[in-house]
Amino acid sequence: MYLSSRKGSIIISKRLTRQESREITRKELLQAAAELFAECGVNGTSVEQIVERAGYTRGAFYGNFDGKHELVLALLEQRTEHELKEVQTLSRRAGSFEEMIEHLRGWHRERDKNFVSWLALRTELWLYGLRDPKMLPLLADRERRSREAMTQALAQGFAARSVTPPAPVEQLALIVHALDDGLSIQRALAPDDDTARNVMDAVDLLIRSWTALARTGANDPTDPPGPGNDTPRP
Repeated sequence: MYLSSRKGSIIISKRLTRQESREITRKELLQAAAELFAECGVNGTSVEQIVERAGYTRGAFYGNFDGKHELVLALLEQRTEHELKEVQTLSRRAGSFEEMIEHLRGWHRERDKNFVSWLALRTELWLYGLRDPKMLPLLADRERRSREAMTQALAQGFAARSVTPPAPVEQLALIVHALDDGLSIQRALAPDDDTARNVMDAVDLLIRSWTALARTGANDPTDPPGPGNDTPRP
């Protein structure tokens, strides 16, 4: 297999190694599967459709995956790693938490170009996992890793403001993570509703609210509501 590229008027061809060729085949099969899962669902997509979309044979498919289930697992891991690396890269480039928020706004705008298919695929992978108890730990691990990245970002934001979070940062990260999921669904249902589109505005509002709450020395949020619990602690 050759990989060709054009540089000026010269065509450069490189003979790929067996491993390089296999990696390209695997990547293109995963891409074809992602597109079809978003369009037809995991259970509505066959191996034959995947190889036809990717332009390969069944032999190429089974040379990379034992079956569709293994492909789903590989796709889930690929998406998790890709999104985490993107967010971590943005975090490293940011000089402050505010700059991180702006970088994430740009990341969301870029994702919006294929938002419906992105959400459809994510939902399909969730549903596939929910119907297979063996998949649940893998889905839970994906969510945990995403929340850990958010936890780290929030901790850095509070530290930059020299405030103590008003609740465990892990709990706040879960709230942000759930908010992102909920707003994603609302955006898909009402694409013209600007209030549902600006997820980073909502996150920014939360961060500023939590920062203000931390600076007022408000009650421990784990305190149960009731008489006597609405007065500030000394």
